[in-house]
Amino acid sequence: MGGGGGTVYTLAEVASHDSRNDCWLIIENKVYDVTKFLEDHPGGDEVLLSAIGKDATNDFDDVGHSSAARAMMDEFYVGDIDSSTIPAKRKYTPPKQPLYNQDKTPEFIIKVLQFLAPMVILGLAFGVHLYTKTT
Repeated sequence: MGGGGGTVYTLAEVASHDSRNDCWLIIENKVYDVTKFLEDHPGGDEVLLSAIGKDATNDFDDVGHSSAARAMMDEFYVGDIDSSTIPAKRKYTPPKQPLYNQDKTPEFIIKVLQFLAPMVILGLAFGVHLYTKTT
């Protein structure tokens, strides 16, 4: 079918073919014009249309296409993608978690308060107990 077997396209060029009447996909660094296949795609045309403008390799692999489906792709091949135009997949790095001691209170004050707070509560409870017992 295709126009240029061996032609190298940028992501922007491939992404400009973004309609039901002109639909190109990138799978495994190859560019495919799947416009005429939209109606025949067993998974429906929306699946193909949702893959426009990005590298659809993972989407394609996740479905587990048969070898017959892979062989059929040859008739839709139009060229290769210039991989330098595809944004690198960034590894997810979680945001830095704030330290527990955000207000920079010295550690010894925190330890003293952790010890004193229960003592104050026990002292109050004991005082209330003595007060209510004597009256």
